[in-house]
Amino acid sequence: MNLTRFTRRATNAVRIGSVTIGGGHPIAVQSMTNTDTKDTEASVAQIERIDRAGGHIVRLTAQGQREGENLQNIVRRLREDRFDTAIVADIHFLPEIAATAARYVDKVRINPGNYRAAHGEFEALIEQCRQRGVALRIGVNHGSLAKRIFDRYGDTPEGMVVSAMEFLRVCKERDFDQVVVSMKSSNTRVMVAAYRLLVEAMEHEAMHYPIHLGVTEAGNGLEGRIKSAVGIGALLADGIGDTIRVSLTEAPENEIPVARLLVDHFSHRTGEFSVKHPERYSPTEYRRRSHVAVPVVHDEPTEGFRILEALSENPTAELRAAILNMDSNEPVVVKCRYNEPSLETLAVKAAADLGPLLLDGLADGIRIDAPAFDDAQLREIELMILQAARVRFSHTEYIACPSCGRTLYDIEKTLAEIKSRTSHLKNLRIGVMGCIVNGPGEMADADYGYVGAAPGRITLYKGCEIVERNIPQEEALDRLIDLIKANGDWREAE
Repeated sequence: MNLTRFTRRATNAVRIGSVTIGGGHPIAVQSMTNTDTKDTEASVAQIERIDRAGGHIVRLTAQGQREGENLQNIVRRLREDRFDTAIVADIHFLPEIAATAARYVDKVRINPGNYRAAHGEFEALIEQCRQRGVALRIGVNHGSLAKRIFDRYGDTPEGMVVSAMEFLRVCKERDFDQVVVSMKSSNTRVMVAAYRLLVEAMEHEAMHYPIHLGVTEAGNGLEGRIKSAVGIGALLADGIGDTIRVSLTEAPENEIPVARLLVDHFSHRTGEFSVKHPERYSPTEYRRRSHVAVPVVHDEPTEGFRILEALSENPTAELRAAILNMDSNEPVVVKCRYNEPSLETLAVKAAADLGPLLLDGLADGIRIDAPAFDDAQLREIELMILQAARVRFSHTEYIACPSCGRTLYDIEKTLAEIKSRTSHLKNLRIGVMGCIVNGPGEMADADYGYVGAAPGRITLYKGCEIVERNIPQEEALDRLIDLIKANGDWREAE
């Protein structure tokens, strides 16, 4: 009989300015600005708000030479204001900007899709980072893999891991250990599988780099928080993760309390549980235990289901073990009680605890017991958790980026307008992306896409194909509605 227990993955320590992650240090929370990086005043003010909220690592986009050079002014002003916030530069498309940014910041994040491993530029960046004491993040994004990786592996978790490992091997060969790695996706199932496969690959090659967790383009409101909690919670429950970012299409300082809540929720996990049938569970290969087609929620029939309630402080591990100890494949409803007075806190905790069991195909229904809220509120949260775990879709899903200095329009306002016109539709995914840097690739799961093309201009997609290019933004929402209707996808939920 196997044992399952909560054990945090051992990693080496990485220093990012005033913050150290990994090596047994507390999990750090972070965010990213959505100001223009050329605007020193606005960027500094936003970084300081994020820091005051508890996010002591802040990333800024540096998509061009002027943005890269202005990082010097931003860092100088922060230090003059007595903020020791760790500053990270986010690099896309232009590897040479990484060399500029590394002169001023505490960490540089690169997308492997923009480099070739072992072709000079990356090795030069490693040496520059080593000399200044700058950390490096290998940030792989689902939907933006290099063509040579995509052509061989497709847009898969396996391809994401291959992409990361190429660069991690170069770091290991050069004895550079100040490296963090991430495997982000807006699809929680892809995201969780990619991180778990990465950990397996790194352990096989004796790599112990810290991991940055995040679900990209999670959206806003309760839905965005729940989606983030399902994906991040599944990995924190495995003991994986050294720093996290909750990506919301809101003011970036709003991300910090959610991230902090997740960290605190997993900080005291205890318990050891016996597992009788470990062979029935694969953390990296999705498969359903039972033949239930539509997982159930509040007030739906549960005849023939076994209801398992968590009683310990480690509900995910306890319920997983209970399911894997069953001798039959009868359907299971997982249940947990919460005494939270806040609906948001309840939603985040329940999503982090119970969502992973749905995501892994172990559970077939969910029950939240929370006396402070009525059945209708609880049912809606349960449905959101099932949708975030990608086992039951009950309303429109929005793949919406949190915005950054590359964003070409007011994405928070626009997302609200799109939701007001489309949230009642059935089985539809709409991508709302601020620019073309990540937009087309990272909304690959979407049925339709609304992407910033230039100031005041929007490009509309059906799937990954451009349908209308550079149309005026004031016309774009109506044209999106017309596009959905013309393709027969204007189906209202019952």
